[in-house]
Amino acid sequence: MPALRIGVLAIQGDFAAHQTMLAGLGAEAVAVRSPAELLELDGLVIPGGESTTISKGMARDGLDEAVRALSEAGTPVMGSCAGMIVCDREHLGLADYRCRRNAFGRQLQSFERDLLVEGLGDEPIRAVFIRAPWVEQHGPSVEVLAEVDGHPVAVRDANVLSVAFHAELTDDSRLHAYFMALCTTGMSSASRPGMPGASRGMPWAGA
Repeated sequence: MPALRIGVLAIQGDFAAHQTMLAGLGAEAVAVRSPAELLELDGLVIPGGESTTISKGMARDGLDEAVRALSEAGTPVMGSCAGMIVCDREHLGLADYRCRRNAFGRQLQSFERDLLVEGLGDEPIRAVFIRAPWVEQHGPSVEVLAEVDGHPVAVRDANVLSVAFHAELTDDSRLHAYFMALCTTGMSSASRPGMPGASRGMPWAGA
């Protein structure tokens, strides 16, 4: 099987660290700055940074509608920290939850926590929270994978995986491996018309 081709949105934020971790797991990790660069992707990561800056940059470059189309076609998307906010129902609307921004405080209140995340095994992951959000409300389709003090900080809604922390800033690659497993599952239905990844053709392909 060919290597997974996973894009990392490179408008702003710590996209290079995600690329390094994905590449270390055997993926072809590519920077995405335009709709055309979404072609032939098996998954997309929206990294941390500043959610307003990322959202404005996506709208400016036509990536907002392109990423919505990609997700609606079934391609897995992972949002991390600010990326979690960008994926919520008040921004791109990729998943049925709403975030509270800077929920744990601003820069001086950043912290690390050993966190058990459903799907990652029995060993906790070291989670780095930097001006992190949490999910303050979600619909029934959203599965909560981890909480801090009763607040959801890792959730999944169908093909969208969102976390409030920065897994790419540690040596633990299990979250990215979990996301890559979702991408592999999406590839398995690529040959069926109308299913995720079918011919990888999108209406914005020529953008």
